[in-house]
Amino acid sequence: MMKTTIETSRKKGSKLGAILRVTSGNFLEQFDFFLFGFYATYISRTFFPATSEFASLMMTFAVFGSGFLMRPLGAIILGAYIDKVGRRKGLIVTLSIMAAGTVLIALVPGYASIGIAAPVLVLLGRLLQGFSAGAEMGGVSVYLAEIATPGRTGFYTSWQSASQQVAIILAAALGYSINAFMETSEIAAWGWRIPFFIGCVIIPFIFVIRRSLEETEAFKARRHHPSASEVFRSMRENWRTVLAGGLLASMTTTTFYLITVYTPTFGRTVLNLSTTDSLVVTLFVGLSNFIWLPIGGALSDKIGRRPLLLGISLLCMLTAYPAMHWLAEAASFERLLIVLLYFSFFFGLYNGAMVAALTEVMPQNVRVVGFSLAFSLATALFGGFTPAISTILVQATGDKASPAFWLMFAAFCGFCATMALYRQQKAPVLNVA
Repeated sequence: MMKTTIETSRKKGSKLGAILRVTSGNFLEQFDFFLFGFYATYISRTFFPATSEFASLMMTFAVFGSGFLMRPLGAIILGAYIDKVGRRKGLIVTLSIMAAGTVLIALVPGYASIGIAAPVLVLLGRLLQGFSAGAEMGGVSVYLAEIATPGRTGFYTSWQSASQQVAIILAAALGYSINAFMETSEIAAWGWRIPFFIGCVIIPFIFVIRRSLEETEAFKARRHHPSASEVFRSMRENWRTVLAGGLLASMTTTTFYLITVYTPTFGRTVLNLSTTDSLVVTLFVGLSNFIWLPIGGALSDKIGRRPLLLGISLLCMLTAYPAMHWLAEAASFERLLIVLLYFSFFFGLYNGAMVAALTEVMPQNVRVVGFSLAFSLATALFGGFTPAISTILVQATGDKASPAFWLMFAAFCGFCATMALYRQQKAPVLNVA
């Protein structure tokens, strides 16, 4: 009896260690992405000087979004590589490329020092990050799905996104500290780089952690590993599934970048709230996401992916604009916190079910590249450009609540994709767990 208990404890410890090691790269990715969005105002002044703040900010968000355009390419190339050589080796490669982009952005001198080379190098850093991220999230999600205990796939895969929330919390806390102890002029001149440097310092530790990752038993049991031509052929044959998977993930990516990356800029430039207010709200949103994500994953293991995905996307379509309008008509710290925590509830429950669903609908032999390509399309077409599209909507309509229209459209896409993917209930890849 005691021996069985000890063995069970060891297995749980081993699973927990594997989750921590594999999600470490997700932490780095989201840490840097959030910093780029949060310090967009300062980055725009440093690298993209223009005649107006709007034009400068739009160039910054365009560069931010350009990284997401590289994700589909990274998904195909790196995703195929991971499906061929293994999860462990592939995820070390994605981390290396991501780290290179992070270091480049942190160290590039401003436009005043090196001219046009500054924005070009920042763009290159973002493209490297996007290329890497194209397969990073898919590789991590599939790894977690393959080590999950029976009937708990949703709960295990939810930690892919949960790890990113730790990055959001840390980045927001750093931003709050910098804002509290430094003058605005100092932050604009060089203080905004401090969190990026901290990200560079973290990189070696993440490498050490990930190098100790073990290959999944599911991958080792496979006798055939697809060649590049076989991967491309499979993607052509399953393009409808990949496209529907991208639409399924559209609500996740849009909601996430709306309530995290865009929030600081939205709070300061649209709602005229203080930087401190926006940072504190973002910190609480990260905590809320961290709580709701595993709940969503576990709930989808119990009641199924389909009802949770349909219910949350429908609720978002019906209530997103009224919530944003209530915030915009009398903007305050309290209202911003309430509305974004409400949207965090959407994100956590929906994404907790969505990640598991997306791993299950993809053919097993090309699961990483299929997941990565679908999610990359969602980030390229929806999530990554959410800050830019939200900025344009507010500027064009004069309605401070207008970013909700973009979120509602993404929820509609998610609803339709869920209906399409689960239309054939008897398909084995669509089983709940």
